[in-house]
Amino acid sequence: MATTLIIPGLFGSGSGHWQRHWLNDNPQAVLVEQDDWDRPRLDLWRDRLEHEIFRHGTVDLVAHSLGCLLVANLVRRPLARQVRSALLVAPCDLGPTDRLHPGAIDFGSMPDLPLPFSSLVVGSLNDPYMPFDRLRHFSTRWGSRLVDLGHAGHINIASGFGRWSHGYDLLRVLNGISRREFARAQPGEFSEQLPLPNGVA
Repeated sequence: MATTLIIPGLFGSGSGHWQRHWLNDNPQAVLVEQDDWDRPRLDLWRDRLEHEIFRHGTVDLVAHSLGCLLVANLVRRPLARQVRSALLVAPCDLGPTDRLHPGAIDFGSMPDLPLPFSSLVVGSLNDPYMPFDRLRHFSTRWGSRLVDLGHAGHINIASGFGRWSHGYDLLRVLNGISRREFARAQPGEFSEQLPLPNGVA
């Protein structure tokens, strides 16, 4: 059975965040802990993620915000072969994120290469960290399917996302879709193309 690695973004995911609930609800879930949540550096954060991938073998990745960009930076890294799938929730765009948190993040440029594993991006029409047109662009570049939750903000505590059971459903859906189906589908297709659970737009 694959381990689920929970990958928060800037400042971590505090008490009450849906990622914390996921850790409590799923005994196969493990937090990828970082030494400094407030001053993310790509090299240090990626080293920690790769350490956890190596330690656990086959993994599913469940990332939020800056954590999604960390996952996207696994492209061309040997350990990416151990990733079965990635659920990327509310990816941030480095431009708006730097404006909101000046000088906090050292993550280089936006990753835009196709991911070497199955992936599903979950986004929002009014996310202050990622305009929807940019979300669509990077979902396509990454070769990911895209789920639009409507006006859901940054899909965090502030926008009303505590325990988020649909996230569990989405990961199950993602892992139920064969690699052949992902290869056949066009990158960037919206959620109508996926057998999504009831209540997910």
